[in-house]
Amino acid sequence: MKIFKRVLLLLILVVGIVFYINYPKLNMISGYAAKYLASSVLVGNREPESVVANDLDMPLVRLATTAYNIEEASASASVYGLMGRKAIDRQGLGTVLVNRHYPEGEIYIQPQRDTTFITKPYPYGHLKPKDTVFSEVDYEQLQKAVALAFDDNEVQKTRTLLVLYKGHLLTEKYVDGFTKDTPVLGWSMTKSILATCFGILEKQGKLEMNWPAPIPEWKNDERKKITLNHLLRMQSGLEWNEDYTTISDATSMLFLESDMTKSQRNKNAIAKPTEVWNYSSGTTNLLSGILRQQFRTQSEYLDFPYEAFIDKIGAYTMLLEADLGGNYVGSSYGWASTRDWAKVGQLYLNKGRWNGEELFNDDWVNYITTPTQFSEGRYGAHFWLNSGGIYPDLPKTLYSMNGFQGQYVFIIPSKDLVVVRTGLAENPIFDVNRFLSALLKATP
Repeated sequence: MKIFKRVLLLLILVVGIVFYINYPKLNMISGYAAKYLASSVLVGNREPESVVANDLDMPLVRLATTAYNIEEASASASVYGLMGRKAIDRQGLGTVLVNRHYPEGEIYIQPQRDTTFITKPYPYGHLKPKDTVFSEVDYEQLQKAVALAFDDNEVQKTRTLLVLYKGHLLTEKYVDGFTKDTPVLGWSMTKSILATCFGILEKQGKLEMNWPAPIPEWKNDERKKITLNHLLRMQSGLEWNEDYTTISDATSMLFLESDMTKSQRNKNAIAKPTEVWNYSSGTTNLLSGILRQQFRTQSEYLDFPYEAFIDKIGAYTMLLEADLGGNYVGSSYGWASTRDWAKVGQLYLNKGRWNGEELFNDDWVNYITTPTQFSEGRYGAHFWLNSGGIYPDLPKTLYSMNGFQGQYVFIIPSKDLVVVRTGLAENPIFDVNRFLSALLKATP
C-alpha cells in the first residue's frame, strides 16, 4: 500500500510539473486557433467546419476547442476550458486577438481602397485571361508537372497552383473548397509585400536603404549603427528567437502583443550589424512600425500599400491584417487569392513595371536578390534565393516569397515564369526541386 501511495504521489508530481511547464503554451494554442479560424472564415471565405477539420488538425493546435460566432463575426478557442482567447473582425484590417483591455465598439480607421475594374485580360486586368497557345510549350509535360504537385495529396497537401508564362496564364488548378477568388493566407510571404513598400518609397526619394533605422531608443547605444538595409537583410545583430514550437519571441509577439512593432525594437544587440544572419519576424514588424513613421497620419500609413501598388496591380483580394495598435503585421498576416499572389510575382518579373507605370526601380530587384552575408545564398532582402543551390536542379537566379506550410511565389526570370503554390505542407514534404524541375521541362 505504501508503494502504491508513493507511485501515485510521484505520478501526481510528474503530471503537475508537466502541466506547470506547458500551461503558458495553452495561451499560444488557443490564440492561434481563434485567430486562424476567425481570419479563415471572415477573410478567406471558408467554412468553419472545414478550417477546424483540416487547417487546425495539427500537433498541439488540435487540443483547442473552437467556436465560431456568426452574429458577432468572431471566433473563440480554449484548451480544456483554460486560456480562452477571442478574435474579432475589424473591417478592412482583418481579424485580431483581443485582450481584456480592448474597448468594445471602438471606432478605428480602415484603409481606403480603389477597386476600379481594369479592362485588360488577367494578369494585368480583370477580364478573362487570353486563351494563348505557345508553340514552344510542351503541354503534356506541363500537365505531368501539375499532377506531380497534387500527387499523394493527403501528404503533400497542395491546395492551389498557378503558372504564368510571359505574362499569360499557362495553367491553374484548385482543390475542392478553393477557387481563383479564394484568399489564401501567405504567412511570411507577407514579408515581401512589406519590403516592396520600402522599394517604392526609395523610388519616390523618401528614404535610402543605408539610412540608420529611426528608432529613438537606439540613439545612445551600439544599435544606432543598424540601418534599414541591415533590417531588410535580417542581419541587424539583434537578439531574436524564431521558434514556433515553444514560447518564443515570435509566438509571444503574434499571440500576446498588442503592438507587434515593439517586440524586436526592445531587444539587445548580440552582435554587430552584418556579423550574423538571423531570420526574424520581429524585424519585419519593426519595419512596419518604421513604415508608419514615414507618414503624418494613420490613414496615410494604412492607405499606402494599397494605393502604392496593391490596388494599382488590381490585387483586390489582397488584405493586410493589423494588430491592436493599428500596425500592419507584415511578418505574417497577408491574404490574397492565388491569382493575386501571382500578380505580385509578375510585378517583380517585370522589374517594377505595370501597365506602363514604374512602381519601383530596376535596381530594387537587384537589391532584394543580392545574397545576404552568412545566409548561405538562401536570403536576399526579405526574399528567398536559390543562389546557394538549395534547389539543385533549378536556376540559381530563381527567387521567391515563402510562407509557413508551403506558401510560395517563385519568380524564375530565365524562364519568364511565375509559379504560385499554396497548401499545408512545405519543402521537403512538398518537394519544390522535384516539382519545379518537372515544370521547367515544359518550357524552353
